[in-house]
Amino acid sequence: MAENPVDGLVTLQERTVNLVNQLNMPLVEVSLVLQKHINQLMATLKQHLDATGQQVPATVHTPWPIDSDLSENGGSFALEKVLDIIDHQRMDILDTLLRVTLVEIDASVIDALLALRQWEHLARTQLAAASGPGQLFSPLDIPEDW
Repeated sequence: MAENPVDGLVTLQERTVNLVNQLNMPLVEVSLVLQKHINQLMATLKQHLDATGQQVPATVHTPWPIDSDLSENGGSFALEKVLDIIDHQRMDILDTLLRVTLVEIDASVIDALLALRQWEHLARTQLAAASGPGQLFSPLDIPEDW
């Protein structure tokens, strides 16, 4: 287990970057795995918030906004075809890495959500810029300073 939450989140970030780069993971696959984890964490958070009456900032419970110029490209793709092409084994590897690392570092639900929201924002920005189905299968472009 990591010594503190920051060390744990750095571990999560490093492992995720390394795996996504090593597997040359397509944007669509990373996005689907991230959404699965975010949905699970949000369900847990919602139960807690409903039980306690507490509130959290919008940055935790809502996807971060992306550049509105990107989201207006109007591209629509046949979802069934996209889902037929994805590599479920590769997605399972990323899914397992995220799940195991989040347990190992003992991340709070909020810390985990914020870490995954950062990844979600990166992926959504690139998804919004995709003008054709082929771009969905381009590797997720992770900035150098990520």
